[in-house]
Amino acid sequence: MFTRIEVGWGAKSAAVAQVAADVGIGLDTVAFVDNDPLERAEVAAALPAVRCHPAGAVAELPALPEFSPGYVSEESRQRRHLYRVDEQRRAAEAGHTGPPVDFLASLDLVMEVRRAGPADLVRAHELTVRTHQLNTTGATFSLAELRALCASPRHEVLVARLRDRFGSYGTVGLAVTELRPATTVLRLLLMSCRVLSRGAGAALLDHLVHSALATGRQPVAEFVPTAVNRQMLVTLRFAGFAVQDDTGGRWTLAVDPARPPAARAHPVRVTAA
Repeated sequence: MFTRIEVGWGAKSAAVAQVAADVGIGLDTVAFVDNDPLERAEVAAALPAVRCHPAGAVAELPALPEFSPGYVSEESRQRRHLYRVDEQRRAAEAGHTGPPVDFLASLDLVMEVRRAGPADLVRAHELTVRTHQLNTTGATFSLAELRALCASPRHEVLVARLRDRFGSYGTVGLAVTELRPATTVLRLLLMSCRVLSRGAGAALLDHLVHSALATGRQPVAEFVPTAVNRQMLVTLRFAGFAVQDDTGGRWTLAVDPARPPAARAHPVRVTAA
């Protein structure tokens, strides 16, 4: 177990939101327990995604379905360790006196991108249902669908693992592409919110763009705008994608092969396995 303390005189909903932001988890994964019905009502009104429970029900919570996921990935098993390591990173960042870019450079960030294997599929599925901000389409894939995509010669499923001098972040990224004769279509690209400030999403996207261009295919991306994924659209635009079509809330963006994007410097070094 681990403890993340937030103490203050403000509304408890603000404290809950701050803890979720600091740990890097979605509010829909949080359960709030309090003995005061007014406090529970305040949190429920301010944060509808948070599950609220009376203190007397604590012993019963482990039996609830939402506390027993159908699948447990390797990252889920190590989640407490990952959070502890993140606390070390935050402490180091808080104590850093130079520009933020210098701190990122000091982390020695390395991303390994490789084809997904059978052992990666539970985590890949988990990412599709848990990651919303850095997510191009919001598409979710079951384990069976991911297996079929991995076996398909017309598709490629890639996972990205990130590490730095403190240790591993685990598998933080997923890309699902469709390989057509003249184009590589990015059906889904997502990156865990835990690495939002590391520039990992932009590094992975640039890797995908230049890999597609190297095969003679035009990089194309699908994008479905939501209330929370605008940053992913900004990331696509900076990577050279321009809007080609907007039909029914689903956008098509593409990179012009005649004007490929220039290589950009990233704090993350990408290796392909």
